[in-house]
Amino acid sequence: MPNCKLTAQSLSEWFATEQGNYVLAREQAFFDRTVSDIFGYNALQLGLPEHDFLRSSRMPLRFSAGNQAGNSVRLCCTELPFPSASLDLVLVPHVLEFAEHPHQILREVERVLMPEGSLIISGFNPRSLWGLRRALGCKQGYPWNGHFIALPRLKDWLALLGFEVAGGRFAAYAPPFRQARWLERHTFMEAAGDRWWAVSGGVYFLHAIKRVPGMRLIKPQWNERLVSKLLPVAPKLNNKITQRSETDSQ
Repeated sequence: MPNCKLTAQSLSEWFATEQGNYVLAREQAFFDRTVSDIFGYNALQLGLPEHDFLRSSRMPLRFSAGNQAGNSVRLCCTELPFPSASLDLVLVPHVLEFAEHPHQILREVERVLMPEGSLIISGFNPRSLWGLRRALGCKQGYPWNGHFIALPRLKDWLALLGFEVAGGRFAAYAPPFRQARWLERHTFMEAAGDRWWAVSGGVYFLHAIKRVPGMRLIKPQWNERLVSKLLPVAPKLNNKITQRSETDSQ
C-alpha cells in the first residue's frame, strides 16, 4: 500500500516541504521573469496569497484574491466581483487542478480581462514523473488529490474562449523525491529535460493573450476597366460645368 502519512492539507503547506520547495523555486523564477515584461495597470493573482508571484510586476495595482484567508479580496473564483474588461493580467497558479468547475473559472477570467490582456497558468503535468506518481501512488493530501489537467486539453479550453497561446515552459523534471538531497542530485535533469524531453516536466506554465476580433473594413471591388474608361471623362465634365457657370454669370 502506498504511504499516505504526512500529507499536506493545503498547497501552501506542501510548498513548505522540501519536495514542494523544489517546485516553488522554479515557479517563482518563471513568474518573476515573465510578469516583469507585461505592462498595464491592474494585475490579479488568484489563490496562494502566501506567495507573491506578482512581486516583479511593474503594474501599479497588484493584489491577490481567493477563498483562503490572507487574500486581499475574499471571493469565489467562479464568480469574480470585478467589472468586465477591467484587468490587464491574471495569474492562475494551480487553481484549476483543485477546482470543481475549472472551465467556469476560465470563463470569468476571460470576462474580466481587457482585450489583449494576459493570462498565466501554472499546473501539474499528468504526463510526467509527477503525474505518474499521482496515478500510481496515494492520492491523499496536496498536490496528489488534485485533478491534473493535460496541457492539450487546457489549450482547447483557452482556444474556445478566444485566447491565443503566446508562450509556455515546463519545469521540475527530477523525480518527485521527498528529500532535498535526492532532488539536488537530480538537478542535472532540468537542463537535460528542456533539451530531450521538454513536454515531460512535472509542472507547466502557459501564457495566453485574450484576443477580441476587431471591425474589418470591407472595400468595394472596383471594375478597373470601367474606371479607366470613366476617368478621362472627368476633365471634360469639369470644363462643361465651368463654361456653363461662366455663361450663367454673364
